[in-house]
Amino acid sequence: MPQIRRANLPPALLQHLLDRIRLRSIPADQLGLLAAWLDTRPSVPQGRWFKRFSGMTVCGEGDLVKTFLTVDQSPIGEELA
Repeated sequence: MPQIRRANLPPALLQHLLDRIRLRSIPADQLGLLAAWLDTRPSVPQGRWFKRFSGMTVCGEGDLVKTFLTVDQSPIGEELA
């Protein structure tokens, strides 16, 4: 199982993620929780996956984080513990 890529993201994807953080008003504390989780070097499936936090949901596919959702939006894929 792959690990999440934290460097060398495609520029368009990085801009998309930054836009979602801004547009969905993702709080800094939630990004801190994401960073702490990423520090554990979690393994993720090849396909679509998501990880719920108290104030957001992170969605990805394979080794890439693809978007951020608010808690009232429905993610698609395998839920990670």
